[in-house]
Amino acid sequence: MTEALMFDLDNTLYSENTGMEARVLAAINEFVGAFLDLSPEAANLVRRNGVKLYGTTLEWLVFEKGFDDPEAYFTYIHPENEIELLVPDPGLPAILDSLPYPKIILTNSPLEHARRVLKALGIEDRFQAVYDIRFSELVGKPHPKSFLRAIDASGLKVETTVFVDDLPKYILGYQALGGRAILKDEGRRFLDRGFERIESLAELGALL
Repeated sequence: MTEALMFDLDNTLYSENTGMEARVLAAINEFVGAFLDLSPEAANLVRRNGVKLYGTTLEWLVFEKGFDDPEAYFTYIHPENEIELLVPDPGLPAILDSLPYPKIILTNSPLEHARRVLKALGIEDRFQAVYDIRFSELVGKPHPKSFLRAIDASGLKVETTVFVDDLPKYILGYQALGGRAILKDEGRRFLDRGFERIESLAELGALL
């Protein structure tokens, strides 16, 4: 039984084709490269290997590389002009309104990024709460702590809250807690993974 919805933010509430992800990854590799004294290309290789054990690059930097300035990281990765790439979907507010459940957001990004994105998309008033990476003490999805802190703070239950995300490892993390998770697979890249999946949020209501 569905009683609430928990959404990822990036590439879930907007299209993965915006170019936002590529911009963020480029900024991450620049930042990591500067911190480790590597080129962005070399930093990307090191980062991709190191981050496998974590939910985010920031976690890897903090817990393995001794990095101690998360706010500098957030400022660099998510500048104020970052939402220039976003093109609002005029149908998104109506899609969210058609889903008759309380809605929250759980993101591995900082709150200021989430607020910018939600405002740009015209849906900042559609969610009862936004839980960011600071709320989970820099331990992001798919760590159980990230999911459970958001669920508990909202007075929800894992077994009746459906989670929607665009990345399989986060879907698997929520499923491991006993929750129902639906993958937004806009690019049809994970057809063989056996997930409940949608290609657009417009399809979500039919699954609930």
